[in-house]
Amino acid sequence: MVMEPISIEKAMEIAKKKGIKPGRVKGTNGVQFTKGRNPRLEIVNWDEFKATLSKRKLAVYESGGWMKIMKAKRKK
Repeated sequence: MVMEPISIEKAMEIAKKKGIKPGRVKGTNGVQFTKGRNPRLEIVNWDEFKATLSKRKLAVYESGGWMKIMKAKRKK
């Protein structure tokens, strides 16, 4: 299964379908997707999520509807 980078807009679309939201690990700048039930995570807005990805040089990757946050690949 190959993970391909996707846009924030596409990530938002997939997240909405799956009932997940962007989140941050409390007290850190670590981001991940959440259903909002984990007390260690706080839900953040998509602008904050996108800014954190950019600042940390991360991107959202997807394969078959499954998303993962990883280091962004350098553009050649």
